[in-house]
Amino acid sequence: MPICQAVNACFYARYIDIQCVSCEQDRDTKMRNEEVRLYSGSKLPLLGFGTAAFPYDRERVELAIWTALKMGYRHFDTAKIYGSEPAVGSALMEAIHDEAVSREEIFVTSKLWGSDHHDPISGLKQTLKNLGMEYVDLYLIHWPAKLKVWANYAVPNEDDFEELDMESTWAGMERCLDMGLCRFIGVSNFSCRKIQRLMEHASVLPAVNQVEMHPMWRQKNLREFCGEKNIHVSAYSPLGGPGSPWGTKAVVDNPVICSIARKHKATPAQVALSWGLSKGVSLIIKSFNQERMKENMEALELTLDHEDVVKIERLEEKKIMRGEFLVNGTTSPYRTIQDLWDDEI
Repeated sequence: MPICQAVNACFYARYIDIQCVSCEQDRDTKMRNEEVRLYSGSKLPLLGFGTAAFPYDRERVELAIWTALKMGYRHFDTAKIYGSEPAVGSALMEAIHDEAVSREEIFVTSKLWGSDHHDPISGLKQTLKNLGMEYVDLYLIHWPAKLKVWANYAVPNEDDFEELDMESTWAGMERCLDMGLCRFIGVSNFSCRKIQRLMEHASVLPAVNQVEMHPMWRQKNLREFCGEKNIHVSAYSPLGGPGSPWGTKAVVDNPVICSIARKHKATPAQVALSWGLSKGVSLIIKSFNQERMKENMEALELTLDHEDVVKIERLEEKKIMRGEFLVNGTTSPYRTIQDLWDDEI
């Protein structure tokens, strides 16, 4: 059923800045979100919609999710630490109730924060309560760091760290899977070496590793390693995170990216996204601007040529989200940035 038929009048009364178009227009203008298969054969949409907002505004997030649904986005990425789980759940469950979309059509990802490493089951149950859902499709360990139970904030204090016991944490993640609280489990911000160590005691291998990846941080070695292990790589900040407190416009303002964009009559963002898609990864894109959301979806239609890819591969690499907030010389398991990333930075 086309979304413009299914969304009820109450929604449009609340969100009058979204204009209703005809069903025929919807079919003509809405781009199809392609999918990739995970190791079980289940499908993950190539374009995911990020919901971390700074500052957080619940109504704005809900409106953005409705708009994203209408445009064809079906993967929605959230996390406990973002604070957006209630907004994501409210918007998606309303859409499901209104028959704008079915639960089976959408893919929901959330993440285990460091303060829940001691009990992933309870952490996920709280996430499901926030979302108002019976399960999430993918549950990720957000960072390889364990924090004290009260450290429910993005930047931990020096005395908030606990000794990391990834074997115990992963056993809890596997139990979440066994209980049907999620369909897949995975990791985020894990180096090759950390995944290798995890595999030494895991009964279930991670389905996904979600990491920073864009034309200026290409993750070649990690992508090859994960490919050999049948672990799908999902890229966050595929545009460099412009608009976030830690992000930059260095990617979309890069002269090489802009030159390629002019050549294809595309936007720099579309070039960066198309490059990521050409590497076989899925992308988590965060923009609440309707025009940019549409442009991002249209990156599925752009194909870069060999010359474009060669130029991008020559760009100097620089990681943007370095994770300094998890590094200290006393209580953290990571005394240096190199410890955190196992010399992969």
